[in-house]
Amino acid sequence: MCGIAGIYCLDPQKRVDFALLREMTARIAHRGPYDEGYLLAEGSQGSLHPYSGADTMPEIQATIPQYQGQSEGRIGLGFRRLPILELKACGHQPMCDHELGLAIVFNGEIYNYLELRADLISRGYMFTTQSDTEVLLKAYHAWGEDFVQRLNGMWALGIWDSKQQRLFCSRDRFGIKPCYFAHSDGVLYVGSEIKQLLAAPLDKALNPAQIYRSMKINAMLAYGDETYWHAIRSLAPGCNLIANSQGIETKPYYRLNPETFERSTLSLDEAAEQYLSIFSEAVRLQLRSDVEIGSSLSGGLDSTAILAVAKDNLPYPIRSFSTYFSEDQALDERQWIAIAAEASGAHPHYIAPRAQDASDWWERATWLNDLPLAAGFVSQYALMQHVHNAGIRVLLSGQGSDEINAGYRHAAYRYYADLLHRGEAGKFLQDLPQVFAQGSIQGLADLGKSLLCAAVPESRLYGIELRHYRFEAFDSGFIRRAQQSSRMGILNNIQNLPTSKLSNFLYNMIYTTSLQTLLHFEDRMSMAHSVESRVPFLDHRLVELAFSLPASYKIKPPLRKLVHRQAIRGMVPEAIFNRKDKGIFSSPFYSTWMRHELRDYISDILSSTAFRQRGYWNLPLINSKWQAYLAGDAKPAEMLFNVIALEIWARIYT
Repeated sequence: MCGIAGIYCLDPQKRVDFALLREMTARIAHRGPYDEGYLLAEGSQGSLHPYSGADTMPEIQATIPQYQGQSEGRIGLGFRRLPILELKACGHQPMCDHELGLAIVFNGEIYNYLELRADLISRGYMFTTQSDTEVLLKAYHAWGEDFVQRLNGMWALGIWDSKQQRLFCSRDRFGIKPCYFAHSDGVLYVGSEIKQLLAAPLDKALNPAQIYRSMKINAMLAYGDETYWHAIRSLAPGCNLIANSQGIETKPYYRLNPETFERSTLSLDEAAEQYLSIFSEAVRLQLRSDVEIGSSLSGGLDSTAILAVAKDNLPYPIRSFSTYFSEDQALDERQWIAIAAEASGAHPHYIAPRAQDASDWWERATWLNDLPLAAGFVSQYALMQHVHNAGIRVLLSGQGSDEINAGYRHAAYRYYADLLHRGEAGKFLQDLPQVFAQGSIQGLADLGKSLLCAAVPESRLYGIELRHYRFEAFDSGFIRRAQQSSRMGILNNIQNLPTSKLSNFLYNMIYTTSLQTLLHFEDRMSMAHSVESRVPFLDHRLVELAFSLPASYKIKPPLRKLVHRQAIRGMVPEAIFNRKDKGIFSSPFYSTWMRHELRDYISDILSSTAFRQRGYWNLPLINSKWQAYLAGDAKPAEMLFNVIALEIWARIYT
């Protein structure tokens, strides 16, 4: 797990600015504090010239010189290393194969690298390391750009192919690992984090459309290939980028196929058996490591199931890490965490961040995140800091289970909408009491949302949320700029697929409305503390199976995640299996901190000259909502937090 940087001069008259390459690499030192490396290649000659840096491992410094300006290159690669597999110096990157004329920088892990290595050896390839990085180099040579189809893992990588004179970049199927790029004045810049590209001579004009949509709908912080800057793009999940003297091309190599959704003929028992088999293998594969592995633990089904598999496949008791907030009962799951830890033999660590931590960390965490933070940042930041201080470099996470198994409350609205679309009014009426299970007011709201889901396409639902869910904190001028800067409309990426409402909803969650944003936070907060976060639920085989199953295998009111529950029955304690009150991964910003401990902190920001002159804000309305919130109205809390988060971001990045 590491960080990458790249500069490629498509214009043959230009040469790499090595000082810039070094600065781009230095900005992600937190991603790989244990090693540093560089490479320059002259396109016309094809020669590869590696260089060391100040943080390069001593045994590497003895064999690779530091750059002194004595050679030039059209391609430059930079790397920061967090060794997980092959801890020795031979795992150093950029990794070169001079015979094949290839060099690679690679951020991520390939979990099936041992199987691929054995296949490549049978084809005559020789290996000098035990790393998955060398497997990637040989796999690219053996199978060309289609080699990514054979990978099980998470990755963002760049391969310089001196014989074909091209730079090949790739990002994993679901965007677990980040990759950004920008093209300006004949030069391509590539990096793991946005802040690296901001060091380059690019047009730094902001993208008001992305700023607007991500503040109005939190789940769209990562949205397609857009970022907060017009010139900087995200390489989309499941896509490759190929650059040569003729230009830059991005090509998809993987996307979930809607034609396969809900087509499985497996019985529920058969589906659960297959689900458990793939899930268990995914966890076992992701336990491959040359360093100790830990796990996050919330006390829910997903993280507890991961621990259950890990317990039987590790030679040591796993250490688990959990945050809690005693001031908010909904955010304190210690009783469930203790049950899960005891059942799995885990050694639990409990972390209780305070409001003062939030204010102390907010600016630093925003810089690390590249973008405004969400209210859960203090939980993730505190947890990852504790993991790092405990000497753990790899953490297993339950991210992705809700997106593939319909775990969110909003998924149920689509389930009911599908019943109406299929004319199953009887089934709808039979399940209707489940809608009212939490009381008449909430039940009526759920019923109304279900009917709305049945009446309008998915894209319109998000349009309604954009307009009405949160108060309008932006002034009319900024809204106008946002609308004008949007290429095809503010919400053009929301898909209206010819599938069930539920499958359409989950598909959008994978690619647009939830998962990409959650993975962004997961990557930035973990790598901020030099911790690799692994997500077994996003093994592509498990995702594909989940989407192939009927909706009735995902939701059976009042239960969601039905096949997941069926698969892990008996693996997790009954108390956790039967939970009905699963908490959320957040923090007490809305409920207490903003009104009490952080009140002065926020008031100072809202009354500052910088805030009032920002040119974004509907100042009278924000002030009115702030006063209403302080008086007890909870409705504006989320948008008020977003306002503060964006203002802090603007002070750092604009």
